[in-house]
Amino acid sequence: MAQRYIQPAAPPSEQTFQKDLFVGKVVLSTGGRSGIVNKMIRMMMKHGADSVIIGRNGPENAKAAQQLSTETGRTCLPVQADVRKPEDLKAAAKACMDKFGRLDFVICALLFRSLAPISGLSENAFKTVIDIDLLGTYNTIKATIPYVRQSRGSYIHISATLHYRGLPYQAHVSAAKAGVDALSQVLAVEEGPHGVRSNVIAPGPIGGTPGMERLSPKGDKSIEAVPLGRMGDGDEIATMGMFLFSKAATWITGQIFVVDGGEHHVRLPALAYPESVLDPAKVKSLIAARL
Repeated sequence: MAQRYIQPAAPPSEQTFQKDLFVGKVVLSTGGRSGIVNKMIRMMMKHGADSVIIGRNGPENAKAAQQLSTETGRTCLPVQADVRKPEDLKAAAKACMDKFGRLDFVICALLFRSLAPISGLSENAFKTVIDIDLLGTYNTIKATIPYVRQSRGSYIHISATLHYRGLPYQAHVSAAKAGVDALSQVLAVEEGPHGVRSNVIAPGPIGGTPGMERLSPKGDKSIEAVPLGRMGDGDEIATMGMFLFSKAATWITGQIFVVDGGEHHVRLPALAYPESVLDPAKVKSLIAARL
């Protein structure tokens, strides 16, 4: 049998992009305190951008902003806001304009993930996910679009691949992310004549993220089926974001870019089917082992 090839990680961004690629540009993000989006913001700041990160936890958000500024030498403005409240996001967008005088790029990256079957999912739990993921994205767009029009800027929405198939225990998140995909496409059509672009990045399994740590059962071997042989890294999502925000992507809008090493084409269920549906208690015990 031939030996399995494992795709190496992408090189540092400095080997791919100009150091001053985003000098004079400003990016605003929801959820930039940690995870994938934190890496996206850090990489853009390393290439000259200033930033605004929005989060509900004011002290933790401020700590993350200080760290980003220290590491990159650029300015990161933390803004405490709840994406479910339009007035909070309007205030955040105004704070961005007051500080920097412009807004070029917006990253909508909202995620509220948990496991629950439809039969055991309360209306309130379903609504909470929709309110944070989908309505939060809508509110972010509404608050920022006047300023992004001025700069002829661009949006990136962080989605997922789980809604491409019926995935057990993820009805609420699947519905929200499917809505985000559709919202981005409509935004691209409506705002294209104003010079604004909108695209989606749908990450696959990314190592070290809260979602993978919490929701992937201990001993999960489904990652072995990824065609490129490994989990992704947050920097690889950030690299795609760099490209989509750059002038190299000026003719690209309304698209969904799956960055998952080909995983969604051959996805094997981390939770055995149909056993996981017939015995929900087993699912809870598997997940509990990771917490």
